[in-house]
Amino acid sequence: MNYKLNLFLISMLTTCSIMYSQNINDALNYTDNSFQGTARFNSMSGAFGALGGDLSSIAVNPAGSAILSKGYFSLSFGTDNKSGQANLISSSNNFDKSNFTLNQIGGVINFENLDGDNKWKKISVGISYNQSKNNFNEYSVYNVTNNNSIDSYFLNNADGLRLDQISAFENESITDAYVDIGNVYGYAHQQAFLGYESFIIDPVEFNDNNSSYYSNVPAGTFNQSYSSISRGYNGKLSFNLGFQYDNNLYFGVNLNSHFIDYDNYTILNETNNNGDTGQFRVNGIYFENRLSTFGEGFSAQFGMIAKASNVLRFGFTFDTPTWYTISEETSQYLETSISDEEDNISLLVTNPNAINIYEDYTLKLPSKITASTALVFKNFGLFSFDYSRRDYSSIKFKPQNDIHFSNLNQEITQRLKDVNTYRFGTEILADRLSFRAGYMIEESPYNSSTASEFENIDDSTNGFSLGLGYKLNDTVIDLSFVKINSSKYKRLYDTGLTNQIKIDSDNTTVTISVSTIF
Repeated sequence: MNYKLNLFLISMLTTCSIMYSQNINDALNYTDNSFQGTARFNSMSGAFGALGGDLSSIAVNPAGSAILSKGYFSLSFGTDNKSGQANLISSSNNFDKSNFTLNQIGGVINFENLDGDNKWKKISVGISYNQSKNNFNEYSVYNVTNNNSIDSYFLNNADGLRLDQISAFENESITDAYVDIGNVYGYAHQQAFLGYESFIIDPVEFNDNNSSYYSNVPAGTFNQSYSSISRGYNGKLSFNLGFQYDNNLYFGVNLNSHFIDYDNYTILNETNNNGDTGQFRVNGIYFENRLSTFGEGFSAQFGMIAKASNVLRFGFTFDTPTWYTISEETSQYLETSISDEEDNISLLVTNPNAINIYEDYTLKLPSKITASTALVFKNFGLFSFDYSRRDYSSIKFKPQNDIHFSNLNQEITQRLKDVNTYRFGTEILADRLSFRAGYMIEESPYNSSTASEFENIDDSTNGFSLGLGYKLNDTVIDLSFVKINSSKYKRLYDTGLTNQIKIDSDNTTVTISVSTIF
């Protein structure tokens, strides 16, 4: 026990907490780029890289601001609905969740060069906010029959750990022990501590040197229910500078400030009728976990649009990597239903009543290139196409000398790959009315050749969009409808109970934009 106390005192001088166990899903959650913008932008599935002339188009190609001939302000809001089905083993359950969103707000001011002999015709200055992801979602699966218990999660975390590293001092409270063990040893030790204090696991021998454990959950089948509740948004604030050179070339740069606000709350409820009468056993486990993530990041974009003719346009954009600084907090709660040798049933609550606040870490998200082309027919309409490529295998967690991050980065390099995204959009003009449609396809970020025999991977994402616009003098009102389909797989836990839950989701957004030309 003195060994634990001495290490605690040394550790408190150097750090306040040891890292939470990040994984590939965390990285992909932060790289989602299916951002929502103006209704016009959304209704053409974001295929605006060679077009410009729209506030959200600046988020794709910063040269788009210089296309605008006058000052421009836009505000967009709407509803976001996520519906679908969650599947775990042989059980499934439908879900449906809607909420109000502020998709976009921003404006651009143009300054024309009055010197007719100067080929630099115009400078534009703009600022815009675009929501990059809506993290609101809820899904559950009930009455799952599983041969695997949550006890394997606690056993796997405890395996090889000394008993004196996962147990409380004499007369030490659950809260103090949980916090101290986390500060000294880290997250895995905390999980083992919860399993030990709740009688889910016990040591083979009751001495400090013991490092082997067994489960008090009797083998058999288990009835499980799992729920996940998420809240928050990811967004991007862009500061734009655009230039028009001569009559056919446009250049731009964005300096982007990114933010992540993500809160996830999961509940696992497990019961069983296993075991013999007169046997000490755990027949019920209720396990809550909460993760709160806050991040701030920076990136830059450089773009160009060229008018090859009155009809044909080309665009190109380079997005630098995004550098995030991320803060995370976790909290946990555990209940166990225990039958003793006399078959008396008691409920044991293991509530640390504490929040783990972890040291900030850095996440580097990959750069992206976008090539675009468009056919623009005056007074008739347009057709546009965007192609983007992003190497997800270059995602990096830092500091890289951290053993967990080093292993995670190696796993990312092996399991993720380049992702191609294709966006198509069209707009047909009819006097004051505009009719729009679009389609998008994004490949899976997972390298299928590295997937294990028992592991599913994320499927590609696809979706379509429709929209209307009405121009009234210097004001434009736009409406869009977007539906995106995806199938994603998520492990229940990183170790032990690693069954994958499949989430087939339809993400439907309806957006209204009001834009003013001045």
